[in-house]
Amino acid sequence: MIQKPKGTYDVFGDYGKKVLYLEMLFQSLMEKYNYEFIRTPIFEATDLFHRGVGETTDIVSKETYDFLDRGERKMTLRPEGTAGVVRSFIENKMYTNSSMPVKTWYYGPMFRYERPQAGRYREFYQMGVEAFGTSDPLMDAEVISIAVNFYKLLGLKDVKVRINSLGDSESRSNYRDALLAYFKQHLDKLCSDCKERYNKNPLRILDCKVDHDLDIMHNAPKISDYLSNEAIDHFEKVKDYLDNSGISYIVDDNLVRGLDYYTNTVFEVEADIPGFGANSVLSAGGRYDHLVENIGGPSTPGVGFALGMERLINVLEASSINLNIENGIDLYVIPMNDIVKSYAFDVTNKLRMSGFKVEMDYMNRNLKSNFKQADRLNSHFVAIIGEDEMANDYITIKNNITKEEDKIDTAYLVNYLDEKLLQEDCTCGDDCDCNHDHDCGCEHH
Repeated sequence: MIQKPKGTYDVFGDYGKKVLYLEMLFQSLMEKYNYEFIRTPIFEATDLFHRGVGETTDIVSKETYDFLDRGERKMTLRPEGTAGVVRSFIENKMYTNSSMPVKTWYYGPMFRYERPQAGRYREFYQMGVEAFGTSDPLMDAEVISIAVNFYKLLGLKDVKVRINSLGDSESRSNYRDALLAYFKQHLDKLCSDCKERYNKNPLRILDCKVDHDLDIMHNAPKISDYLSNEAIDHFEKVKDYLDNSGISYIVDDNLVRGLDYYTNTVFEVEADIPGFGANSVLSAGGRYDHLVENIGGPSTPGVGFALGMERLINVLEASSINLNIENGIDLYVIPMNDIVKSYAFDVTNKLRMSGFKVEMDYMNRNLKSNFKQADRLNSHFVAIIGEDEMANDYITIKNNITKEEDKIDTAYLVNYLDEKLLQEDCTCGDDCDCNHDHDCGCEHH
């Protein structure tokens, strides 16, 4: 039997419903923030990620899926979303947009060749945002607020932000010199990867998962001691905006993030998650004011973040959060024999096109089995269509909750279902007779 590749998974059933719900909720939030959807290719030129993500990152040096296409071109399955969005921003000349900033959001699969474990796959899905065109600290705060508000909408508790500044070019250069001087004394204590990082990008040493708990890491120079006045001012304004918005944060001098393109603000968003211990990071991002230029575009500041779908679902389950997913249909149609199937099929499709969730029997079940199927589908109503119904153009409708039964003219069926479903969802009370033609104060008005 052919099986799925290692580090991948199938999406279906209840898990699939959760995925779609979370995607739609994120899309709804993006509309409120006025971010536009963007989709970029799953594979891009390998050079894009080497120049964008960084040669010294573990992603590029160890984890990318690289291949030659039939034209002998070097291609890579995208390991993250930002580089592709930046390439699209440049190629489509979005920087000429007079209504800057350009604010985008995306959702799609990413690929990294790493050891599969709980919530971590070789093919995984990310949602994220990228905003271009302004270096204003207010945009940093807005991007952070998107992540925080998304998790709050889902009901996660104690959502907070861990934040740091990596400074501007001057700050980074001074800090790099300080790290080189410091770690030169401790090279013999570093892992083999960090010894390579020492010459290529010493900042990456601070992000090492192997040496993370060593005293030399905790005693290393802090970026905050090397920030320029401009970088300090930017960071202070970001914090002020977060304070004014009521967003909790912790300044973490050890937060550097694992990608080379970040400048100034970097952040991680976490929450109180039962059983996850210290590993409670839900999403991460930051500012990248030189990435567009590094990939070949004009100097354009940017900021963004990304979150993983798989980890998010694991977190929601661990937190016992039930998503507001509608598990049921409006109507289940039962054709009593082959003669009425075509008529029943026509009724079913017209109801679907009128906005109702409708299923019908395709398995030639008997009546008893069909009612059991209606229960399994959590159907609100059941429609029974026999030869008499077809001949006289009416439908026998049974309320699967109250068990009441009506015979309804087919031409009136849409109005009947609309009225019944709205009345039963109404929160006005038992004495409501408004039929939703005036403002009764319920959720439908």
